[in-house]
Amino acid sequence: MEKVEEYRKIFLLFLLFSSVPRLVAFDYGEALSKSLLYFEAQRSGRLPHRQRISWRSDSGLTDGLEQRVDLVGGYYDAGDHVKFGLPMAFTATMLAWGAAEYGGAIAAAGEMEHALGAIKWATDYFIKAHTLPNLLWAQVGEGVSDHYCWQRPEDMTTSRQAYRVDAEHPGTEVAAETAAALAAAAVVFRNTNPRYSRLLLHHAQQLFEFGDKYRGRYDESIPAAKSYYPSVSGYGDELLWAAMWLHRATRQAKYLTYAVEKAAELGGAGWAVSEFSWDIKYAGLQILASKLLMEEGRRNLEEKRVEVLEQYRSKAQHYICSCLNMSTADSNVRRTPGGLLFVREWNNMQYVTGAAFLLTVYSDYLTASGELLHCPRGSLGPREILSFVKVQVDYMLGSNPLGMSYMVGFGRKYPKRVHHRAASTISYKKDGSFIGCAQGYDKWFGRRKENPNILIGAIVGGPNAKDRFKDMRENYMQTEACTYNTAPMVGVFAKLHHLKAQSSSSSS
Repeated sequence: MEKVEEYRKIFLLFLLFSSVPRLVAFDYGEALSKSLLYFEAQRSGRLPHRQRISWRSDSGLTDGLEQRVDLVGGYYDAGDHVKFGLPMAFTATMLAWGAAEYGGAIAAAGEMEHALGAIKWATDYFIKAHTLPNLLWAQVGEGVSDHYCWQRPEDMTTSRQAYRVDAEHPGTEVAAETAAALAAAAVVFRNTNPRYSRLLLHHAQQLFEFGDKYRGRYDESIPAAKSYYPSVSGYGDELLWAAMWLHRATRQAKYLTYAVEKAAELGGAGWAVSEFSWDIKYAGLQILASKLLMEEGRRNLEEKRVEVLEQYRSKAQHYICSCLNMSTADSNVRRTPGGLLFVREWNNMQYVTGAAFLLTVYSDYLTASGELLHCPRGSLGPREILSFVKVQVDYMLGSNPLGMSYMVGFGRKYPKRVHHRAASTISYKKDGSFIGCAQGYDKWFGRRKENPNILIGAIVGGPNAKDRFKDMRENYMQTEACTYNTAPMVGVFAKLHHLKAQSSSSSS
């Protein structure tokens, strides 16, 4: 017992002294607004009249033309111009989850219209890409030719070949993740646009059935995706993840039955992980299952379901405890000297933002159920978990050894040479003359000056394991931003902004 209390004191001391400089009050409402602006910069297709990122123009207007299908729209995943279906769907799922949990806070901040717009830009595209019950267009563009060029999206001359998954060429991960995204979005649009919500659910249910019936790794059916977004974790997590989202959206028992009966086969109740990302969804799935258990209670669920959901919850707690450094030593997530969670060198910030979101929602679930988190090194309450989240968020926004905000356009010091073709090249609206592949590399990629366009709200890959960061365009591991870095933070920023507003009103 004394050992456990000692660990708890160490955790509290970490919260007190980690991440320098201290005593910085961040405007989470501003961070929320800017995070949603970023998605407008990543839009592909014909931009709307109310587009706020003025340096972007229409692009990808012939996507799908060769295949005689309309694939105009969607998002570019990062600093290039391939539309990769798997990370785009995960981005949409996380945006929708944030809106589902923190819709009230987002609305109070005046950002609900923009949040719904960000989600719908993706889901409209998924609906178009799902042309038959057992067919999903899962990628437009090809990475090799795309990365050979440094062009604005408005100038694209690279291949816009479209790739699909179907019964003969299965792609369970991308079908199931798209189903999860559409189901999560259906929850969000249920009250404001019920007709659209029903349409989303129709496609989600078909995609789930397709992905489950015709099982196979999507990166084997689409080799062009394998070098960029390979499915390392397999498709078990996506199937269970989609089932849980469909249960939440429909309340149909068959989806919960699936998640319970397939828990062992597909790894949901067996995988104990310490990371969460576009590839590995187990931690998110396990936290969704925990929410159901904590909300429904043991009285309202069958004994068999309670038993399996408890297994899910045990693995969810493993993830949370590992992030908090309260698990066994070999399971805890590493940290930089400045206190940032550190999983790996390439785009580490994606794991930080994912963890920040999962810890935030889990702390809320604990609060609602009146429970504590029990870890090998002690027990913590929801407030302590949320305090740790705030440390991670504040590090991201500038409370770190370099005093650098890793959200572009936020604060006084942030990355100015983001690895991003459109942001690093003169706006098409300022100079519409064509920029070729090699010309873009020679004139724009290689220059040492700051990017001419600010990619507001983008969260870049971030510092290395020693809190060091080089703001160089060619340093793509640290300076490239991705949609799935920022997506989880929409909900987190909304939550923190709401808490800060509550605190201010109560003290005035």
